[in-house]
Amino acid sequence: MYDLARLPGTTALVTGASGGIGAEFARRLAQRGADLVIVARSGDKLETLASFLRSAYGVRVWTEKLDLSETDAPRDLFEQTVEHGIEIGFLVNNAGGGVGGPAAKADPAGVAAMVQLNSHAVVDSMIRFLPGMVSRGRGAIVNVVSASAFQPTPYLAAYAASKAMVQSFTQAVGEEVAGSGVRVLAVHPGVTVTGQRSEEILGVMAKFCGLRQPEHVVTTAFRALGSRKFSVVDGRRYSLFTGLTQRLPARTTLALMRRITGKTLSGV
Repeated sequence: MYDLARLPGTTALVTGASGGIGAEFARRLAQRGADLVIVARSGDKLETLASFLRSAYGVRVWTEKLDLSETDAPRDLFEQTVEHGIEIGFLVNNAGGGVGGPAAKADPAGVAAMVQLNSHAVVDSMIRFLPGMVSRGRGAIVNVVSASAFQPTPYLAAYAASKAMVQSFTQAVGEEVAGSGVRVLAVHPGVTVTGQRSEEILGVMAKFCGLRQPEHVVTTAFRALGSRKFSVVDGRRYSLFTGLTQRLPARTTLALMRRITGKTLSGV
């Protein structure tokens, strides 16, 4: 379990922090007294957020304009924190993206960049920042994954697979460090209002399970940090849906997911 009341004096690193879920994580962590390193591709948005957090909560905020879909970016980010003597005690891997459509028509470079961002960058960052947390006997890593991690999804095949890798890795590492004082958690949002195209793509899903807000996702994650869970789905309806798809025969789940994504992503 992780005690959020102990955040003052801790520096948290949040990727994909320029808006949506990442910005909400940054705000709520600053509200609890954590200093911040915020990372995203949009430098202007980062600076705007940083100014607000410094003014509103009196915390220190460093910004890093970086594209984590680039192969060496996670290493560069880690080395920047070491160079500046910044000790990361709370890591939020939120940066991510989606490329959809039939696999037979996919752009290999686009898919490779997405997999790099969604899975490799998360694994790389965890491996680099985890040893320091373990040696200090305290820390937390929250990976923002996706409800898609629980079932293969036609027309979002590589996206769902990249998220499934992070889900598996997070749970395994969480068990490895259990008892060390470090908490590792995967939080799985459903369709969340972030301004990304996923809200349009999964509109059918939202009709069944509803639209979630970034603050819902962060609240779910913070509550789960106080438990022994390694993984949590945001929203009761999404939790029920993912539980159902795991119990159905695989062929039935695949057909269901194809119906959900097919109208907007099949290309026909």
